[in-house]
Amino acid sequence: MNDDLRARLSALKLVIFDIDGVLTDGKLYLGPDGQEWRSTHVRDGLGLKNLQAAGIVTAVISGRPAGGLAQRLKSLGVTHRYFGQDDKLPLFEELIEHLGISPQQAAMVGDDTPDLPLFAACGAAFCPADAHADVRAAADWVAPSNGGHGAVREISDLILSTR
Repeated sequence: MNDDLRARLSALKLVIFDIDGVLTDGKLYLGPDGQEWRSTHVRDGLGLKNLQAAGIVTAVISGRPAGGLAQRLKSLGVTHRYFGQDDKLPLFEELIEHLGISPQQAAMVGDDTPDLPLFAACGAAFCPADAHADVRAAADWVAPSNGGHGAVREISDLILSTR
């Protein structure tokens, strides 16, 4: 990690996560009654808790409805949870204003092109290994693991290594 990225990571006070393709593997399992299931990785949950223990606020801004993930995120202590948001930038701006931080003190973890406006607005941007090519190109760091398979934990560990 270069000195510039290390300095940006050490200044972070907020990390925002997309859900599908980041906290999950991006797959939707559909039941005959329209019910959807997604899975998360327990190491990613611990990564969220580790960030919080270090005083870093965690948030989720997702383009899809939460479904069963709302309770999981609540149990992990993610207090800022926004679902069904096609345009994530206005929520980002409201959130940093509410927290009283600058955009440079926030990071975004995303996997697809709707996340790119937040990549440009934040102080640091991360993605899983299997993110869309445009997202990988825009990220400051690409996790070795795929979304839903420990990438969030790897990103959390990287951020915390600067503390």
